[in-house]
Amino acid sequence: MVQHLPPGRDLMNKVRAGMTLQNTTVSAWCRQHGVNPSAARQAIYGTWAGPKGQALRAQLLKAAGVRDVA
Repeated sequence: MVQHLPPGRDLMNKVRAGMTLQNTTVSAWCRQHGVNPSAARQAIYGTWAGPKGQALRAQLLKAAGVRDVA
């Protein structure tokens, strides 16, 4: 899946906002799905940018309702 939203602080803020709109947090979502919160942060910030990191980033974006608008 091609992502046009660059990883980084802005993306993290969008994911956090999306989770807040759904009455949850990134950490709570991670607990519910058995994901290490540190891995989620690394995926969103782009420091874990391999295939698994990209897949996790896509999952988080979907869960947060973040749409690619670029």
